[in-house]
Amino acid sequence: MPDDMILRENLLERFRTVRRRSREIAEPLSEEDCCAQSMPDASPIKWHLAHTTWFFETFILEQHERNFKPFHPAFRVLFNSYYNGVGDKHPRPQRGLLTRPPLADVLAYRRNVDERMNMLLATGRVNEEVAALLEVGLHHEQQHQELMLTDVKHMLSMNPLDPAYVQMPWKPGRPAPEMRWQRFDAGVVEVGCKGDRFCFDNELPRHRQFVESFSLASRLVTNGEYRAFIEDGGYATPSLWLSEGWDWIRANDLLQPIYWRRDGDNRNNWQEFTLQGLQDLDPHRSVTHISFFEADAYARWAGARLPTEAEWEHAAQGCTDFGRPALHPEAWADDAQGLLQLFGCGWQWTLSSYAPYPGYCAADGAIGEYNGKFMSNQYVLRGSSCATPQGHARISYRNFFPATARWQFTGIRLAKSL
Repeated sequence: MPDDMILRENLLERFRTVRRRSREIAEPLSEEDCCAQSMPDASPIKWHLAHTTWFFETFILEQHERNFKPFHPAFRVLFNSYYNGVGDKHPRPQRGLLTRPPLADVLAYRRNVDERMNMLLATGRVNEEVAALLEVGLHHEQQHQELMLTDVKHMLSMNPLDPAYVQMPWKPGRPAPEMRWQRFDAGVVEVGCKGDRFCFDNELPRHRQFVESFSLASRLVTNGEYRAFIEDGGYATPSLWLSEGWDWIRANDLLQPIYWRRDGDNRNNWQEFTLQGLQDLDPHRSVTHISFFEADAYARWAGARLPTEAEWEHAAQGCTDFGRPALHPEAWADDAQGLLQLFGCGWQWTLSSYAPYPGYCAADGAIGEYNGKFMSNQYVLRGSSCATPQGHARISYRNFFPATARWQFTGIRLAKSL
């Protein structure tokens, strides 16, 4: 079979697999679930389904389909996220007001674009530009698949009925292994994507950085350890907090992680809202949904700090276990050893501001807005979470969020200077 035929078949199969997974995530939800928007930072499931379709129609079909005609001209504005180079966009905080088009029309939009993409890929009109855009589009949709799970979790958490996204057994975790510290000597390290595998432009170029000697915790911080921070007055001790973080928790009256609740029958017990509904807080599982400010304050309380992204990436070299998707950080394996939970549990905050690497150059055109223009007032997170799709994680991946973000599966890995 010719190489170009193999390439087309692989691209087509991956396209179908990724597109099918988004629909599967929405399957347990009602139409009402799919339209709701619980906060400006989150988006309705219906919008995610439409926007990921809009990406393929706008950046691939519009440029490479013969006799292109949009599925609906208004969708170009309704489902544009932040691409100013494409044109106008519907205000992000008002996405939940889009009761029209109905979910059925959005699903018809997906089917239509999928059929047209299938035809484009199957007929061989896949040059290097199309293949590159398709790669970006597939990874873009995988990013939205994680957002779909975290956005629907936040939306369901606002419901006093504490509804579960899916009904699944909740298994208590095994006791966490002792936290150990792995030493890394000072030296020049290489950071950034290497090889010919896919990466986003913010992972380039690969370059050298000097790091001082440091040690990294063998695992993430657990719920039980974070509860000790709370019980020791962590949220009431200003010396532990950055000034902006202290002002933020005081202004919002924050006393615990976003999904933690006191048990109404026993105020000494904690519960946690999960995608499997409200559950007793498991002290052995890793704490997640933690802001940068909370992670930084906990690290100070623990006599440690957060790692830099260069330290994290250097320590992760050689890791081959990229985790597997789950609805919540999973319990410990019996044979856990070495640096654990680098991937597949919770995104790990670093001390590094989200900024361009030396020599960074954004892509031309609207697609260049994907990462570069957000390099301000954000912090880098490394690894991946339990909600990250299979095959999406990699060592050089740079996630980023503002310091107050809590609705993602974000956790804490400690570091120390030596």
